[in-house]
Amino acid sequence: MTNNTHTTDSTSIGLLTGKVLFITGASRGIGAAAARLFASEGAAVVLAARSTDALERIVKEIRADGHVADAVTLDLADPASIRAAVDHVEELHGRLDGAFNNGAVIQQPGPLDTTSDEDIDAQFAVNFRSHWTAMTAEAALMRRTSTGGAIVNTSSIGSRRANPVLPAYAAMKRALNSITETAAKTWGPEGIRVNGITPGGTATEMIDEWEAATPGIVEANNAATPLGRMAEPREVAEAAAWLLSDRASYVTGAIVPVDGGSGA
Repeated sequence: MTNNTHTTDSTSIGLLTGKVLFITGASRGIGAAAARLFASEGAAVVLAARSTDALERIVKEIRADGHVADAVTLDLADPASIRAAVDHVEELHGRLDGAFNNGAVIQQPGPLDTTSDEDIDAQFAVNFRSHWTAMTAEAALMRRTSTGGAIVNTSSIGSRRANPVLPAYAAMKRALNSITETAAKTWGPEGIRVNGITPGGTATEMIDEWEAATPGIVEANNAATPLGRMAEPREVAEAAAWLLSDRASYVTGAIVPVDGGSGA
């Protein structure tokens, strides 16, 4: 019998104390969980997303718990917006210690030969180019204001294998793995670590949207996952927290599976 018992709560240990961290896609799902987790671990967090109202609710919640949080509006499809958001972090805190580039957009599920030009363009802009733009802006700020830093990019288990249902999404996520590794090699001598994570099925709004479009996705995921269930968003955020922390000081250029064993 599969044991589905799990917990997503853990005692804070100050893993990220004193760090200034920037999080994209922070209004929901993994990004929102990361914002709460990073703040509880002692970081000052700057949350970025298009949904200002959702961000402000999370900021108020984090501040009510006695932690430091701010919000900035961000359109990942607009490089100027990304650079402005990173500049805002400097205005708020004068430096940047780490970034979790987590924002993404799902494509309309369907085979490669029916994927629209518009979907391909959106996947390129949000799931690939935005990370390139964000990383270069983040690294530039780290270079100016500190002696290094850490960047974590959210990729996907879909980047590790063929994905006939989400071909453009998977292709851009695989490209993201490549620039993550390249950035690690490029900026390692400057003390900037760059890693990626590849979540499997995670109980987020994005999965809800996919399930609505293609019923049975959740059941199929659970059947194909050794742990027999979806990840909770906080479980994925925990992996990013460790990679952003000094506990991962010798880890760079890694693409870390967080998929319950489904990619094994």
